[in-house]
Amino acid sequence: MKLSILLPYMIFAKLEEVSRIVAETRAGSFGLLPHRLDCVAALAPGILSYAAGKGDKYVAIDEGVLVKSGDDVVISVRRAVAGTDLRELHQAVNREYLRLDAEELEMRGALSKMESAVFGRFTEYQHERR
Repeated sequence: MKLSILLPYMIFAKLEEVSRIVAETRAGSFGLLPHRLDCVAALAPGILSYAAGKGDKYVAIDEGVLVKSGDDVVISVRRAVAGTDLRELHQAVNREYLRLDAEELEMRGALSKMESAVFGRFTEYQHERR
């Protein structure tokens, strides 16, 4: 099978010769082998595993969608972190999400300041019109 993992802003991975894929949905995990019927699945956040070459490889993914059409499997997710060892992958995911949480807190603070400024100016405008 050919596996493509897409993020909103880039192609995360494009692999040939994938022999097996295991993905997670809200109903549980399921496997894909090369001759499985075409399908579409909504993916839940979790670990995607696949076999390409020697050994299994792992990708921590956010929610997304999987589409299997013939020999092509396309997975589109918001975020992904790859690893070959589950322990390393766990640490990488923790680092990535801690970084994202810090960025989100900073962004929320900036948005709050902007909202306050807009509200203050709107109040001034209303006061001037009277």
